[in-house]
Amino acid sequence: MNEVIGELMETGLVKDYGKVTAVLGRRPNLYGLVPESAFFVGVEVKTNCVNIGLADFKNNLRKTSLAIPYRLQNNQESLDALCNIISSFIKEQKKNAQKIMGICVNLSGRINFRSGYSYSFFNFNEEPLGSVIEKRLGIPTFLENDSRAMAYGEFCSGVVTNEKNALFINFDYGIGLGVMLNGELYYGKSGFAGEFGHIPFFQNELICHCGKKGCLETEASGKALLEQFILRIEAGANSSLAHKYESPRSITLEDILDAAANDDTLAIELIEEVGEKLGKGIAVLINLYNPELIILGGSIARTKDYVYYPVKSAIQKVLAQYGE
Repeated sequence: MNEVIGELMETGLVKDYGKVTAVLGRRPNLYGLVPESAFFVGVEVKTNCVNIGLADFKNNLRKTSLAIPYRLQNNQESLDALCNIISSFIKEQKKNAQKIMGICVNLSGRINFRSGYSYSFFNFNEEPLGSVIEKRLGIPTFLENDSRAMAYGEFCSGVVTNEKNALFINFDYGIGLGVMLNGELYYGKSGFAGEFGHIPFFQNELICHCGKKGCLETEASGKALLEQFILRIEAGANSSLAHKYESPRSITLEDILDAAANDDTLAIELIEEVGEKLGKGIAVLINLYNPELIILGGSIARTKDYVYYPVKSAIQKVLAQYGE
């Protein structure tokens, strides 16, 4: 053991922090990681922006770059733009850039984190997306589904205490699900578990981006909220966003969430509508998993009571029908 510690100290990864004082008998030495000896980069890829963070060896967040303009599309140009954004962030770290040991890219859709393949975005290369990005940046790169990554963060951040079975709902442009069963994050056979937004839920003719009709996301997601908001503006509805842009089609999901925070009636009304529909979907999950805890996250969750109340109300109504 002393030999291993010695080697780690020689490489600068571990430091001798001196003797422990509050003990009886011979005082042992306290060894610990050197925070600035290694760094890791986390990349969150959203529909219209990228968020990047730099963490040190003791998991302290040292640098963030948030809401970097970006358009997520399944083409080479979008992949190139993503790699350039990450590369620029790494270069900005200067002397710490050489100490970056790994990058984790969190992306929506079907991802097999074990193999590094993405089946929803940037799936036009034969080799795994993780390997493609790694070759571009020269740093070991790992992929994870964005909702599962958020769920893992929530499960480890203190929100979950003694619960062993919990669900995390990522209520954003799409709908994602992270599942913790018996204290462990659940992936399923191919790593695709949690595609909650793509269960057939509605009898409509709306085509989801997955190619199917009637998915939960077609009426209960940020994308559905945005589309309904734009249609209502085009039909003459009153809103603080009605004249913000030359075309209503320029309105973004972030605009709607900001408008709701400023008491925009139309934004609040439509958030409540998608919240109610999501609540009905969550009631299905409750019947399936019987969880101890459900966490609602994602950008739309920041509207707090505007979405919490309709979600809770819908859950209660559905469960009451079945005597739950």
